[in-house]
Amino acid sequence: MSQVVLKLTLSDIATMKKHYEPYLSTANPPGSVFCAKASQCTITAYKSGKVLFQGSNSEGEASKWGNPAEKQDSSKPKTSGILPPHFESLSVIGSDEVGTGDYFGPITVVAAYVRKEQIPLFKELGVKDSKNLKDDAIEVIAKQIKEIIPFSLLTLHNKKYNQLQQKGMSQGKIKALLHNQAIGHVLDKIAPEKPEAILIDEFAKKEIYYQYLKGQSVVHKENVFFSTKAEGVHLAVAAASIIARYAFVRHFENLSKEAGFTIPKGAGPAVDKAAARLIKDKGEKALPKFVKLHFANTEKALKIVRN
Repeated sequence: MSQVVLKLTLSDIATMKKHYEPYLSTANPPGSVFCAKASQCTITAYKSGKVLFQGSNSEGEASKWGNPAEKQDSSKPKTSGILPPHFESLSVIGSDEVGTGDYFGPITVVAAYVRKEQIPLFKELGVKDSKNLKDDAIEVIAKQIKEIIPFSLLTLHNKKYNQLQQKGMSQGKIKALLHNQAIGHVLDKIAPEKPEAILIDEFAKKEIYYQYLKGQSVVHKENVFFSTKAEGVHLAVAAASIIARYAFVRHFENLSKEAGFTIPKGAGPAVDKAAARLIKDKGEKALPKFVKLHFANTEKALKIVRN
């Protein structure tokens, strides 16, 4: 059974309980705040702040409330399948995404191809996980590596994201479609050359990823690996994460200019206040262009405005 775990505040859990009120169960597990059975997903929230989503729609339901705790808290990469020997020295296409946990701003997905002979140069340039780099360093490195490797950058802006989500498409499926497309673009760019492997920063287990792509033209089936914290497994994913982050930051800056004030990243209390300010300045109708509407921040911002 597919499952996702989030780590939330008790205040957020209280909001969730109200949201799932029509689906609440009368029998709650020990230590839980509530248990609810929504469409294709059982949600159990605990006093510790952990919320467990179980079922075929676990990822889609969890994406309404935040990022999986496992992916945020895991300190070591976890790879699906056994990697070939000396994987870090192979010529690899790596893919990663940025912005899925941010209320404001788009989702940017990048696939990048790093050949084995380029690895020493990339180490020299300081290529590593974009989360460990400041925005100014990301800009410098991104501009350098964009000139020397084949890559594909896809940007899903909020308006289109909200349309897909409101049609019932989970964030997991949206990401799978984008990764598949970006990797396909890179494969086309380097053809007839083929990478020795493809490494995807794991946001879903391998079998679920391919389930998301059912009915689609899957561009990559052989020598494909999935790993959490894949930036530490191969520099191709680190390069992809840097380019994706650079693009995300640029889009974020443009959104701030359009909003008329600096909008914060993430999905915390500062984001709620910024969204409330945006609603007061431009009206609720402006939200779909700026934010991911299904996040709990939308209700929190509207509550601030009403009070």
